[in-house]
Amino acid sequence: MRADGRNNDELRKVEMTPGFNPYAEGSCLIKSGNTNVICTASVEEKVPSWLKDSGKGWITAEYAMLPRATQTRVPRESKKPSGRSEEIKRLIGRALRGGVDLTKMPDISITIDCDVIQADGGTRTASITGGFVALYQALDKLVKGGVLAENPVREFVAAVSCGICNGKAVLDENYDEDSTAQADTNFVLTENGGIIEVQGTAEGEPISDKQFAELMALAKKGIAELIAKQKQVLGV
Repeated sequence: MRADGRNNDELRKVEMTPGFNPYAEGSCLIKSGNTNVICTASVEEKVPSWLKDSGKGWITAEYAMLPRATQTRVPRESKKPSGRSEEIKRLIGRALRGGVDLTKMPDISITIDCDVIQADGGTRTASITGGFVALYQALDKLVKGGVLAENPVREFVAAVSCGICNGKAVLDENYDEDSTAQADTNFVLTENGGIIEVQGTAEGEPISDKQFAELMALAKKGIAELIAKQKQVLGV
């Protein structure tokens, strides 16, 4: 049993509120335990210059933490994003593009903004999971508005962290677990189990094949539950 009473294979309580922002084409407030992220999707009928005349659309992301999302104030990244934020926003963009056929959204760009208002571990994975809900709403709106012939989503996508804590593989670490874990991994998977990205780091002892298999099994279980939640709140 973990410090917060969860079993090793148990997600934190997850809430997703689609349509949280009335102005964005798609939005979602995702709460994963004490981690809260607002995700918004904004549509533009243009693509980056390097995609012009390619017949493809584009999905990109931005990521930021509010100054008091954490226990101590983090300065605003008003001039230049930190290396961490740059890495995370690229991860979010790759993750969301992995579930979409870009050829079915020609000359359309969608930006997913992920703003962390409270952080307790797993902010990047929550951003991907909530960001996909916002993305789906924006694409659905384009279909209903006659801009797109069909929704280009191929598979739903979600993400979760897993770690080795006190020698045991655990699902969905909070900050206290993450900060003391012997290994930490982030998994981005599709609803059919396809791997979009895996990030993993060991502190001290390397991750064994057996441990990695345990982490992957936990990730698949958790992501299946998250995708079921996504579909439930979207009504699909």
